[in-house]
Amino acid sequence: MNRQRSFIGFIVAGAIALLVIAIAGFYWFFAKSPANLIASTSQPGAAIFVSKLSPAMVSLLTNPERLQALDREEELSKLKTSLFAKSGIDYKQDVQPWLGNEITLAIATLDIDRDSENGQQPGYLLALATKQPEKSREFVELLFSKRALAGATLAVEQYKGVKLISDNQPKEDLLAGAVVGEGFVLFANDPKVLRDAINNVQAPDLNLTSSPEYQKATKELPKGGLAVAFLNLPVVAKWQGLELPEQLYNSQIISLALNPKGLLAETTFLTSSEIPSPSSPLFKPVGALQYVPASAGLAISGSNLSNLGESDLAKLWSQATATIYGSGEDVVSRLVKPLVDVQKRWGINLPEDIFSWVQGEYAVALLPEKEQTNPHWIFVVEKSEGVKQGVARLDAIASSNGLSINTLTIDKQDKQKISAWTELTTATKKSDVKEGASFTIETKVRGLHTALGNYEIFTSDLETMDEILTNKDNSLIDNPNFKDSIAAIPLPNQGYIYLDWTKSQNLLERQVPILKLAEVLGKPFFDNLRSLTVSSYVTDTRSLKGGVFFQFNNS
Repeated sequence: MNRQRSFIGFIVAGAIALLVIAIAGFYWFFAKSPANLIASTSQPGAAIFVSKLSPAMVSLLTNPERLQALDREEELSKLKTSLFAKSGIDYKQDVQPWLGNEITLAIATLDIDRDSENGQQPGYLLALATKQPEKSREFVELLFSKRALAGATLAVEQYKGVKLISDNQPKEDLLAGAVVGEGFVLFANDPKVLRDAINNVQAPDLNLTSSPEYQKATKELPKGGLAVAFLNLPVVAKWQGLELPEQLYNSQIISLALNPKGLLAETTFLTSSEIPSPSSPLFKPVGALQYVPASAGLAISGSNLSNLGESDLAKLWSQATATIYGSGEDVVSRLVKPLVDVQKRWGINLPEDIFSWVQGEYAVALLPEKEQTNPHWIFVVEKSEGVKQGVARLDAIASSNGLSINTLTIDKQDKQKISAWTELTTATKKSDVKEGASFTIETKVRGLHTALGNYEIFTSDLETMDEILTNKDNSLIDNPNFKDSIAAIPLPNQGYIYLDWTKSQNLLERQVPILKLAEVLGKPFFDNLRSLTVSSYVTDTRSLKGGVFFQFNNS
């Protein structure tokens, strides 16, 4: 294959990879000083070229060379070498001297020719900030001259004062480029995309900066963010051929910023219409987590499960999963699958039989073990009106499923009364008696619960209950990694989803198979990921704001 072929594919894929690897590479920064890596601008300047109907735009707001010091594994260097080797371009000599402090990639249009009968071909726009316009013009001329030497026929046109250059490569490999003004070099997979970009600048009501949704979203950006992405959610759904069950939020903006202990990805969902106020109050979730062992691989905490299905968070989750997966599939149910299995085995309706009476704090945790396919589980509930009746109802359900309710104690914990749901089973063993086999009766524990302080605690097995009772000073809230994670999340908030990646990786790969693909694509990121913490902490009638905090092994 001609080495000039598929260059636009490398440009688009390379830009995406550069942003992903740069973001994943931020964790290497923590041996450095945060003052050494601050974004030069808080918003993408290239937004003026992007249509307000664009489904997505992502920007790196610092020069890649400033990330080079973080590149201990030389992932960025390898990417730049492989990307430009396909074009016969020397990055260090031909690109580095003029490249500025922004790289923006946008899906400019869902269909370049707007003709649905011949299929949908998205238009991609890549904008590179330039600090030396003349040098960047030389680069564009050099790039297309090399493509001409490789057999392409070039087309040159003047469009509204801008020189556009394109070639006649096959449609999927076509490349068009231009230097616009003194600020940006543009590349696209069709000259029409470049002409539209120029129109967007000269008719400001067409570009993204004129969108009220985008204007509201950019007000949510933190200072010093190093990367930002903006999504037009209805258009993203259309692009993916999806029909959302309920259109609650119209747009989403994501920013990445460094923290002394890790990387904070902050996101805000916005809507132009009024939505109900959140059903769950903002709070400081601490109490229930004191009964979750530090060995937990996954912990979810919050308050008030009684109206979970109607909350704005539940509606947001439904929209997000439909946009990403093509359906309203409940990915959280995959994460806490052991509890879902209990629901099926016992015939429990979680919203009616449990959520309805959980009005205070709660915590759900999984304790994975390498030897076991199914992890141990813990469910902690703050005592409030209805809890006593709720526990009695679970006892009744257990009894109706043929389980016995017994009171027991654990060695060294003889003062702590524990209620156990048990099942009697028989087992045969070889007998020395000729008449036949002998039988033994075994007792299997299907679940336990006990009261500690102001909380009711449920566990899957005796070992887990014993760990809670005997290691009261070794809880998750005493874990330094967990402390660092929640310290990065603003207070008050609506709770946490804390995931210890090193402990839960095998479990998550079984429950969410797409993670294996993500790990391949983001190997340097996942190889060094220690944990992530998700929380929602600002919500009103027109927006919902939260974040994901990533911790890395050398942070």
